[in-house]
Amino acid sequence: MLDTATIRAQFPILKTQVHGKPLIYLDNAATTQKPLAVLDASRRYYETQNANVHRGSHYLSQLATEAHEQARETAAGFINAPETAELLFTSGCTMGINLAADTIAKSGMIRPGEEIILSAAEHHSNIVPWQMLCERTGAVLRVIPLTPGQTLDMEAYQNLLSPRTRIVAIGHVSNTLGTVNPVREITALARQNRPDTIVLVDGAQAVSHMKVDVQELGCDFYAFSGHKLYAPTGIGALWGKRELLEQLPPWMGGGEMIKEVTFEKTVYNDIPFKYEAGTPNIEGAVAMAAAMDYVSGLGLHNIAAHEQKLTDMAVEGLKAMPRLTVLAPDVPHSAVVSVLAEGIHHYDLGTLLDQMGIAVRTGHHCCQPLMCALGTTGTTRASFALYNTEEEVKTFLRSMNRALEMLS
Repeated sequence: MLDTATIRAQFPILKTQVHGKPLIYLDNAATTQKPLAVLDASRRYYETQNANVHRGSHYLSQLATEAHEQARETAAGFINAPETAELLFTSGCTMGINLAADTIAKSGMIRPGEEIILSAAEHHSNIVPWQMLCERTGAVLRVIPLTPGQTLDMEAYQNLLSPRTRIVAIGHVSNTLGTVNPVREITALARQNRPDTIVLVDGAQAVSHMKVDVQELGCDFYAFSGHKLYAPTGIGALWGKRELLEQLPPWMGGGEMIKEVTFEKTVYNDIPFKYEAGTPNIEGAVAMAAAMDYVSGLGLHNIAAHEQKLTDMAVEGLKAMPRLTVLAPDVPHSAVVSVLAEGIHHYDLGTLLDQMGIAVRTGHHCCQPLMCALGTTGTTRASFALYNTEEEVKTFLRSMNRALEMLS
């Protein structure tokens, strides 16, 4: 069990007052708040280690390099990567997916007419890069539809698989529905269909809520962001299998990603540096490692159990409200619940909740194709984190009832 009182004391922003009321922060799927352990790691880096990495012989450069590469080891271990060199630092999940898609497009691996399978519930960051790849290569997108219960239609997925399938890109957890996709099964089916299928997983909504093991999942790429994992914005990672990373071309050119440069030819560096041109976000990497240590210390199984209790409480309470429709109502949710309110715009509902001190997310959540499939322009979404409490969920449910009455 989590001691939420002790935990909350580690998050200074949770003391904020909003419109004269204590902040209840339920927008964690958009970004999480930062504990003192992370804030201290950022400050300590700049106060005691700040220098550029890898190319300096002086003391501070050596300290910064050691801290940066230790952060890489921590991040690789956090997702059970087979080796540290397979972990690339990025600015976030979006950059990671774009890096993978763009280098695959440049590699010549994809032939015209080959197919890329996505799901109807994907975030734009796991749609647009693949559309851009298709424009460059002549590949074709295929989309897994949802069942009436708003889960992935696995029978339809199996029917989409064909000799033309070359890439499957899937979210581990839906940022809107909160559903957990069967990534291991999706990967296994793809490989049974065609062994050289590349499987990428968008893990942005998973890594802070559950233990992720990329070896167990069997995928080729796994991308995630630090800021949804109690780390700063502007840092994330892409894990990729060594054989793919060595085969694919560099993404950006510049310092660090080279071994030797002449005007006639450049020899590229080994992984991971081949994909990390320029000065990296050193402080961000160090702080993300601190965030990983923080959640690991609390125990991801404890975090998952705590968040599941809160989510179940919210889902059941919202389902009991006659004017609300809970999305994916009959399956487990992973710390996210979205609702549609009959005759009420999601923005109006979110604005009223904000006046009551409750931060939720309204809109399409960067999932416009999903909204289209649901027949709406947006939802009201509450999302939970390790510092949220049962009392906050109860207050949220009372406030939702009051807001619905006020808008009726």
